[in-house]
Amino acid sequence: MLSKKLVDFFKSQGWWYDDASSDYELELHRLGVDISSEFGEFYLHVDDGPTFIQKGKEIYQVCWFSKNTNYDLNLKMAHETLGLPEEYLPLDSFESESGYFYNRSTGEVLAISLGDELNRFKQGSLTPQWPSFSDFLESYFDLN
Repeated sequence: MLSKKLVDFFKSQGWWYDDASSDYELELHRLGVDISSEFGEFYLHVDDGPTFIQKGKEIYQVCWFSKNTNYDLNLKMAHETLGLPEEYLPLDSFESESGYFYNRSTGEVLAISLGDELNRFKQGSLTPQWPSFSDFLESYFDLN
């Protein structure tokens, strides 16, 4: 469950919707995400258009992107080009050669850049910075 702090923030922004989108639920299933996870709850109930922008950094409304774009190219880039494990879903476009990735198996979120960080992650000396999706969201939306 998302924290009360997060839900209250999303409601104050006008982004929270009590009714979950059945289309978005299908997208989460297609992506192999548990709809009862924090990630699932966020993407089923929070919407502000195709992306969220905070501190100059943009993250996807993943369900919107999965449904309306070729999100599969982002998955291919993450897994084949960057060499990230299959569990990781991109949360942004990685255009600035850095980005956020959600681990659909553990719920952790990784921020990574090309070069040393990516190499350290592949070698196991860099671990995800946020142990849960709620922790990531609280940091991303500056609610700590």
